[in-house]
Amino acid sequence: MSAPGRLRDGIADVERGRDVTGPRRVPMVRLLAAEVRWVLRRPRTLVMFGVFALIPVLIAIGIAVSDRPGRGLVAAVAGNGLVLPVAAMTLALALLLPLAVGTAAADAIAGETAHGTLRGLLLAPVGRLRLVGMKAFGVLVVAVLATSAIAVVGVLAGLVVVGAPDGQLVTLSGTTVGLGEALARVALVVAWTVGQLAAVAAVALAVSALTEHPLVVLAAVLAALVVFGVLGAIPALDWLAPYLLTTGWTAGTDVLRDPLPLAGLVESTLRALCYVAIGGGFTVLRMLRRDA
Repeated sequence: MSAPGRLRDGIADVERGRDVTGPRRVPMVRLLAAEVRWVLRRPRTLVMFGVFALIPVLIAIGIAVSDRPGRGLVAAVAGNGLVLPVAAMTLALALLLPLAVGTAAADAIAGETAHGTLRGLLLAPVGRLRLVGMKAFGVLVVAVLATSAIAVVGVLAGLVVVGAPDGQLVTLSGTTVGLGEALARVALVVAWTVGQLAAVAAVALAVSALTEHPLVVLAAVLAALVVFGVLGAIPALDWLAPYLLTTGWTAGTDVLRDPLPLAGLVESTLRALCYVAIGGGFTVLRMLRRDA
């Protein structure tokens, strides 16, 4: 609409007695950008990204200076640097990445409550559904950046420090794939890992909406990881495995096989989506009912 047209509409609103000085609806893009800036300004968030970037570097240096190749997935990294980002993401997913997401979720709602700033957000003309969307987006950005830091630095460290035969990836099946396909497989692991972290974030946000203490959220995330790990290790409780979020968290290593098996990746992704739906729904319900 042109400026004269907006002016005529404003004059018409005044003549009808409408309030034209009240708060206007803020575009969602501006809200998301503001939340991301707020998240990335926290010093501990930047330090956390630096720590994640160091993980593949330390693994690469350890393999390069060691006479023993090690065992399991780490042993496959020796002389095959493109395995490094997948190995680093798999190891970090066991504990460090979920704790990072839990920290971001704890700051998102419980942290705002502890500092007394959530009340202002609830009273602001933003809308509580949009507020939940803002907070969830901020936590998801942390998950994406943390996982990407491991992947990007892992690829570089793998190629430079460990080395890769002719720029190829030697799969666990004994075949080789080119650099382009290898990078595509690493990107697939990144996307899959972010999906698993989104499930952790949904549950952590639900806990964060229930408490005023951010440490409670971190304790809940850590306790859930430990309990799920213990339950998954008991043979008599195998029937619980399909319901445990951590079941299938090693499926990312399937990208190192040829042909690429997708069953584990798909199953764990569907499980993560169920946790996202449950945790997200509970967070929305809690925030809609929460007193300002």
